[in-house]
Amino acid sequence: MPPRYSLLAIDLDGTLLDKDGRVSARNLQALLQARAAGITTVICTGRGLVESAHIMSAIDQRDPVVVAGGAIIADPLTRRTIHRFAINQALVARAVDRLLAHKHPALVLKDPAEAGYDYLVVRGHERLTLDPVTQWWFDKLQVRTRTVDHLGDDEHPEHTVRVGACGLSDALARMKLDLAEACAGKACVHHFPAVIGQEHAARIPRGQSLHILELFDIGATKWSAISVIAKQMNIDPARIAAIGDEINDESMIKGAGLGIAMANAVPTVRDAANRHTTSNNEDGVAHAIEHILSSNW
Repeated sequence: MPPRYSLLAIDLDGTLLDKDGRVSARNLQALLQARAAGITTVICTGRGLVESAHIMSAIDQRDPVVVAGGAIIADPLTRRTIHRFAINQALVARAVDRLLAHKHPALVLKDPAEAGYDYLVVRGHERLTLDPVTQWWFDKLQVRTRTVDHLGDDEHPEHTVRVGACGLSDALARMKLDLAEACAGKACVHHFPAVIGQEHAARIPRGQSLHILELFDIGATKWSAISVIAKQMNIDPARIAAIGDEINDESMIKGAGLGIAMANAVPTVRDAANRHTTSNNEDGVAHAIEHILSSNW
């Protein structure tokens, strides 16, 4: 009997990846089994393509991938952009101005296939510096950046897909409210914990965590991107399963025929899910795939 689901959308951090950022042997084997059963496996991550390339290689990803939180659909082999949700340039300018007013350099994510680099870092007239974690992340994953003082120096404004910042959770919560007010009804804004190294975690003030703040076009979500892929492949939404844990996974958990929350998922994702699996440190993706392939789910 063929599987009930034709497309499986899987988040990376907190879902397919364990706490050390690795894909377990059991999760990898389950992915291979899903593919062998004819299920299209689509990785859906908040990371940019370059930031997840080593993981795509490790799992031999060949199906399209959703990166940048849903703003870009890309071919993981050629790195060609298949589809993107660009942000209105007036919204970008408004968001960058607000971030600079909060003394945070703006991280303007580009479509790298068109711009030729990944992030435009706008530091403002005060020449604000990147926080150490962001710099570590860029260096570790060989992220290509271009730094300017003013957004007006952007040579590729039409290729912007996200505006963001990285900082302490309390500050970013205030910045989220500010951005949401400034871009009401015209953008999607959220923030969530960042992936950091142990050496950085030890320096975070007690009671706080390091967060990422992101602003997208109102139509750019993981579910929007999955829907584009499904339409191209003539797959009914009822035949889509999605697995995730964080706030940027909520749209695909709600939209999919089968929404699966990790045991470590945030409350809104747990509440939206049809099913719940084990945590990312307990091979939760494999557990879910095994239930899907056995037709229990």
